[in-house]
Amino acid sequence: MSAKKKSEPKKQLSPLALELIAARFRALSEPMRLRLLNLLMDGEKSVGQLVEATGSSQANVSKHLSVLREAGMIAMRKEGLSSFCFIADPIVNELCEMMCSRLREEMESKVQAFDAGI
Repeated sequence: MSAKKKSEPKKQLSPLALELIAARFRALSEPMRLRLLNLLMDGEKSVGQLVEATGSSQANVSKHLSVLREAGMIAMRKEGLSSFCFIADPIVNELCEMMCSRLREEMESKVQAFDAGI
């Protein structure tokens, strides 16, 4: 018989830690920012490429990139007159993959339930 290891109670997060976590999730709460992150998951892109890919204005794309940069999710580098963006925090990729995988499972389950009722 093996002895069960007692799990230690989780440490309570400080108000500052909770605010930092909330700020990260707020940065992800806008569809355009998620779209930009999705585009950057394929690799570094210039702001111009992101503007073209989204069909949005440069001002709008720049505004959303600024929020993502302030949240520490992306970084930028200059090359001549162009600015290039890339995902700076690899956990962003993991988080997006986890969420997409979970949503895919939920949707497949709903489709199966729908098909079973037909």
